[in-house]
Amino acid sequence: MAAEVRAEQTFGRAAGWTEEERYRLLIEAVVDYAIYMLDPDGVVVSWNPGAQRFKGYTASEIIGSHFSRFYIEEDRKSGLPARALEISAREGKFESEGWRVRKDGSRFWAHVVLDPVRAPNGELLGYAKITRDLSERKAAERRLRQNEEQFRLLVQSVTDYALYMLDADGRVTSWNVGAERIKQYRAEEIIGEHFSRFYTASDLHKGEPQNALETARREGRFEKEGWRVRKDGTQFWAHIVIDPIRDDTGRVIGFAKVTRDITERLESQKALEQAREALAHSQKMDAIGQLTGGIAHDFNNLLTVILGSLELAGKRLPEDASIRPLIANATQAAQRGAALTQRMLAFARRQDLDLKPVDLPALVRGMTDLLQSSLGPSMPIETRFPLKLNLVHADANQLEMALLNLAVNARDAMPSGGNIIIAAREETVVAGAVGNLKAGRYVCLSVQDTGEGMDKATLGRAMEPFFTTKGVGRGTGLGLSMVHGMTEQTGGRFVLKSRKGAGTTAEIWLPVAKPAKADEAERPVRDHAPRTRPLVVLAVDDDGLVLMNTAVMLQDMGHTVFEATSGNQALDILRREQSVDLVITDHAMPKMTGIQLASAIKAERPGLPIILATGYAELPPGVDTELPKLGKPFRQQELMQAVAAAFPA
Repeated sequence: MAAEVRAEQTFGRAAGWTEEERYRLLIEAVVDYAIYMLDPDGVVVSWNPGAQRFKGYTASEIIGSHFSRFYIEEDRKSGLPARALEISAREGKFESEGWRVRKDGSRFWAHVVLDPVRAPNGELLGYAKITRDLSERKAAERRLRQNEEQFRLLVQSVTDYALYMLDADGRVTSWNVGAERIKQYRAEEIIGEHFSRFYTASDLHKGEPQNALETARREGRFEKEGWRVRKDGTQFWAHIVIDPIRDDTGRVIGFAKVTRDITERLESQKALEQAREALAHSQKMDAIGQLTGGIAHDFNNLLTVILGSLELAGKRLPEDASIRPLIANATQAAQRGAALTQRMLAFARRQDLDLKPVDLPALVRGMTDLLQSSLGPSMPIETRFPLKLNLVHADANQLEMALLNLAVNARDAMPSGGNIIIAAREETVVAGAVGNLKAGRYVCLSVQDTGEGMDKATLGRAMEPFFTTKGVGRGTGLGLSMVHGMTEQTGGRFVLKSRKGAGTTAEIWLPVAKPAKADEAERPVRDHAPRTRPLVVLAVDDDGLVLMNTAVMLQDMGHTVFEATSGNQALDILRREQSVDLVITDHAMPKMTGIQLASAIKAERPGLPIILATGYAELPPGVDTELPKLGKPFRQQELMQAVAAAFPA
């Protein structure tokens, strides 16, 4: 008799046990979940130590009682217990989270799964109920004691959890329906196999299966989330709990394992986090765009006044060799300010690319000062260009912004210093050699640094919108995606090459520009626009400085000028002065914009020429594109050309 007892205590001979006994050991070993049964009316008919630990009732106290006593009063009044049974019986499962009540009246937040238990003929025998205490996760060891058949029905009815047993070496000794559903193995395929086959190759290499068993053996429980592998090779994100099974002497004779597939929850959390980050970046960019639009309007107004006044002052000052260079220097500085504004507002600006032949070496030389001031005096820049290089087909302004962006990224990748090399080479590309580039002649403009470089994972995401490695507040994650979009639009390709510790090379592949035909060659720009007959002009601008400057330039051109500081005042003047030949109006004005004023004028004075003076990025997309534009800031020559264009010969 003693020998038989010892045999039952030896897990190595568990093959001689009945299936019911193995399920009983499995349920008794699970102490992190309350697992019990209800009859069809919701009366408790079995109770495990996990349930006793969570809810405080002993089996003798609760068996025969209705499970609704675990619900808070509000849920009982709303009929939630009865609805749970009805939903489980009708839909095959009821799952929820909510407050539950212990014997001492205290509450705990619980995750609950309720599965119907049916006989082979479909008759409802009761319900299998699993409760997880999410408010406290403390290891505890309990054995579950109930009738063997009840335990077998309980375990086999649970389909949302993989519940199975391992022997002391980690081989599967039991398998429930939930395990088959989640991991795809049938019982006869997996029993006797080592549970390590559920782990990824990476985890196997790190010894994770054995570490899990050793932790459970040593600490009384192992709990973790990670990737697991199904029979078909697909992976799922799992929550795992492993509890040791001990005999009466305390010796570990096996393990109880509970696995939950939480892939959907993980993906939902990731999607939510990504959506929140994208929304935050989008809102930030929108705010920046609105702010820069306002700055552009005000700054361009100031530059218009400065450039116009300098031009008029230069015409009226006496020929003085000491004054002329100062006027020219101030004019050049104002023009550089206008160019700087355009570079600053490139992201806020939305317009089609202005594709023209571009001389890359000349473009880089022209922005040397801007690059050096942006990168700092301690960051050396080296350029490497061949003696002869064909022109490329590109938008010069956008290409400057792209080059500046790449140079700043290179600087940020070298916090301890390093070298930046800007180079270009010309190549004949065959189809498929460089991404999706078509076969043809291309110039590769590259920016190379000697910085930290990127690992394979970071390099794979570097051109994704809103992806950045610079940390919160230091980068928008839009720079490389903007460069990528610009090069794709030009018919080129943006390529990143990098290795951790070996620096980064960013390559912009641009198509070589086709030779211009004789009739398409650029005509020389005339120093002076043709003068028109004296006109009566109505100038409209809410900025008094700009208005005065515009009026003085028009008067200097021989025209008669009426001035208005608002749309309504301009309409009053037009109704009073029928002799007005031309209207020049600012767009961004309060109460009535230039576009709105133009519409009102067309209704009352159809055919009256109107010129819209507009700053950078002021016009919303799709507005009256037929109106001739006078870009701010403008000088007298641009004003003269705009007036002449409104009255062609």
